[in-house]
Amino acid sequence: MFNSKYSNVLTILLIVVIIIILGLIAFFGYDMYKKYYIEKDAQEFMARYEEELNVVENNQNNQNNITEENTTVIEPVNSIQIETTGNNSNSNSSSGTNNRKTPTYKGFAVLGTIEIPKTGIKYPILSSYTPKALETSVCYYYGPGPNQVGNTVFVGHNYRSGAFFGKNKQLSNGDSIYITDNSGQKIKYTIYNTYKTTDTDTDYITRDTNGKREISLSTCTDDSKGRLIIWAKE
Repeated sequence: MFNSKYSNVLTILLIVVIIIILGLIAFFGYDMYKKYYIEKDAQEFMARYEEELNVVENNQNNQNNITEENTTVIEPVNSIQIETTGNNSNSNSSSGTNNRKTPTYKGFAVLGTIEIPKTGIKYPILSSYTPKALETSVCYYYGPGPNQVGNTVFVGHNYRSGAFFGKNKQLSNGDSIYITDNSGQKIKYTIYNTYKTTDTDTDYITRDTNGKREISLSTCTDDSKGRLIIWAKE
């Protein structure tokens, strides 16, 4: 009788343990599955983005060569001006983008790309800051825009899988961040300050850069109660 009850208890415990294990596998498995497709889609976009930048650069070089060879030419024959779409406000614009149609990623306008070699991330920077945009990629939040003079703030989710800014806690002073804007300009920024703060602290957003180009990265702390902030300068 006792052995039978004991056996039933062990069976129930075993079933509970199996359910917990399966739940954990499904939980973390979904995170990895989501990260795989996030990075796959981002890499495909980045390849197209870089290819388009190369095409624009080659076209500009060819145009310059034609102009140098024949200084009497005012405008090249059959020239095409590509219409620029998206927000034309100064806060969201980058220099040199009027010769290229604004790229989009999953329905969101793209201002440029961010690359952090130490954490292995490479994502488009979306011009929108909405819950849906934050689930899609790294987002522009505040400032003059990618590679412009002043402090430009970028935000990204701190995913357990390491996607977006999930590995920012591994970054330290001296690490590099690369920002490419839609004009094809790629600038290296060097991290010089990392710290945690409250979710109500906004001092880092409007900080003065003394006429220099700087960026700030913002993401949630692991407990979601605060913010991990990173400052980097050109």
